[in-house]
Amino acid sequence: MPRRVPPFQPLLAFDAVVRHGSFTRAAAELGVTQSAISHQVRRLERHFGTPLLVRLNPGVELTIEGRALLPKLTAALDDLGALDVHVRRASRQRTLRVGVGSALSNWWLIRRLSRFAGRAPSINLELVPLEKDGVASRPVDIRIGWVLAGEAHRSTTQAPLFQEHVFPVCAPALRAQASSTPAALLSLPLIHKDADRLSEWCWDAWFARFGLRRDDARGRGMQLGDIGMCLAAAAEGGGVALGRSLLVSDAIADGRLAPLFPDGPVMRSSKAHVARWPVALSSDADVQSFVTWLADEATQTCAVPAGPTWLIKNDSNALKSH
Repeated sequence: MPRRVPPFQPLLAFDAVVRHGSFTRAAAELGVTQSAISHQVRRLERHFGTPLLVRLNPGVELTIEGRALLPKLTAALDDLGALDVHVRRASRQRTLRVGVGSALSNWWLIRRLSRFAGRAPSINLELVPLEKDGVASRPVDIRIGWVLAGEAHRSTTQAPLFQEHVFPVCAPALRAQASSTPAALLSLPLIHKDADRLSEWCWDAWFARFGLRRDDARGRGMQLGDIGMCLAAAAEGGGVALGRSLLVSDAIADGRLAPLFPDGPVMRSSKAHVARWPVALSSDADVQSFVTWLADEATQTCAVPAGPTWLIKNDSNALKSH
């Protein structure tokens, strides 16, 4: 007799909505539309014959039945997520699959992987690219995520790694042609990160804090899909990009990029990097070894400020002084 189980995709949708407290963020994680997530949750409610969520504005609230389902569903999904790990561990494979975004891997991590190999030669690393919504093409043991700073707390399945600073960067040749005052931005081409409206990533916010007015701040220059593309364009002389301190540290040290303003200002990023892993790997020595090494490398990088000279000082009043 076949097993009678609830529909799987609706279970994943319900889990994502509860974790994020939002249909919109759940849709972004699973790479579908918000209406698709809503449809899946309703399908699950029809399967069980009872409401599981109360839709609020904003957020959601679990019903009594939803609260009863959640812990069992979480445990079941954790067990399913650990199957890949168990099979590989059973075959004595010491391979860590690490999900990481292309910008972080290309601009910072890959150059340092040989150091981890020297520190833990028995562990094989496999990098799996993450899409813009944080989804990996296959299961990973560790996922390096970029979350709101308030969510970057330590738990049994998560470790905070680093929080970066944001500041304008460009090719050294372009820097040499510009003045060292904020007014330089009035005449330079700007590189925009794909319609990002977080304050530290929005040129309008920088212009406002500098007390400058440039009517075409949004339109002039180029708009690119992610920060890796923006930094590549800046390094090729395409204009001024807003760079993150960890990502640009090597490029500045190598002379591929330069801070537009050597003495600041900077803005602290509203997001931070974290490492996350399944519950089944909470006590895994290989996972902890890699995560500890990763945090150490970030600390070492930021301890040698390649950007503005006072990059790692308290920057709460940084923009007010310029």
